[in-house]
Amino acid sequence: MFEFEQGPIRPPSEAKSLLIRATRNCPWNRCEFCHTYKGEKFHVRSIDEIKADVQKARDIADEIRQLSWRNGCGGEVNDELIRAIFDSYARYGESYRSVASWLYFGGTQAFIQDANSLQMKTEDLVEVLTFLKERFPQISRITSYARSKTLAAKTLKELRALHKAGLSRIHVGLETGYDPLLKYIRKGVTAREHVDAGRKVVKSGISLCGYVMPGLGGKRWTREHAIETARVLNQINPHYIRLRTLYVRSDMALHQKVQTGEMELLDDDEVVQEIGLFISHLNGIQSYLASDHILNLLEEIEGQFPQDKEKLLATIDRYSALSVEDRLIFKVGRRAGLYRRLNDLQNGEIRFRVEQAIERLKKQGSGDIENTIKSMMANYI
Repeated sequence: MFEFEQGPIRPPSEAKSLLIRATRNCPWNRCEFCHTYKGEKFHVRSIDEIKADVQKARDIADEIRQLSWRNGCGGEVNDELIRAIFDSYARYGESYRSVASWLYFGGTQAFIQDANSLQMKTEDLVEVLTFLKERFPQISRITSYARSKTLAAKTLKELRALHKAGLSRIHVGLETGYDPLLKYIRKGVTAREHVDAGRKVVKSGISLCGYVMPGLGGKRWTREHAIETARVLNQINPHYIRLRTLYVRSDMALHQKVQTGEMELLDDDEVVQEIGLFISHLNGIQSYLASDHILNLLEEIEGQFPQDKEKLLATIDRYSALSVEDRLIFKVGRRAGLYRRLNDLQNGEIRFRVEQAIERLKKQGSGDIENTIKSMMANYI
């Protein structure tokens, strides 16, 4: 049975991508809000290793097509074939299921793992990208994570070579544009480096997706975090801006600062206000803002700048204008996975279920319901 190596994470927007692991773990691995690679050493896989995995993925894809014909599915990867593969765990391993899902969703996207694959030598990554495109000519989009520090060290010529080889988009965790906060969370990069790296990526022709972490500055730096992050993004003008609200797990270094009271976290309502301040300071850009993660309270904060800016702010205002009771109902419903949009509050059946859940929490003596809501977020990371 063919199996190939896959890393632990990918952006939510890459759920339909084939995962190819070029590097293992993170070369920096010190960010205090991240737990993913703690205790693991960074390693660049050899070109031969990576190519072998790409070939295994190709072989699996070919076998799946043959299985489709044998099962009477006419070569298609449809619902019937997916059920057959996923119901046979002993026969088809994780790699088979991953490739089958990828083909089911079109088989046109790939994501190069792990946290900073552009740490590879440019010529090596170009070779990997070229081989991937040769083995899967139907792939039209290849993306990867990268650190601003790494991108700032690349030349424009190198980035253009990667783009020519097939690299379509780079996902960068900006988190914040406020230098004291970048230092506090040990991000290992400055606001200036964020700007230099981002501009270079955009100029190279590669699509840039920058991630911002609402709540990261806590109560101490909420205003500076919002305004300075917007200032950095105004200078970069990335293709996409994505929000990823902070949630502090017990296995994060930041947890100790919260426990000692050194850092005071924002509640959901304060995070919404911070996002509103952030959006209000985004100017002169043509970026698309997305809030496509369950950790974000308001998923519907999504739109194209500059034309949707007022609509986004109106959503913030609409939430803030809700009664205390309705805000609580929405927060619990959202964290329980029952609500996605503010209009969902109008669904009487779901509202009744949420109200019952709140009453149970109160009777159980849970105390601070806001903390209970926070604990519900742990299910999603």
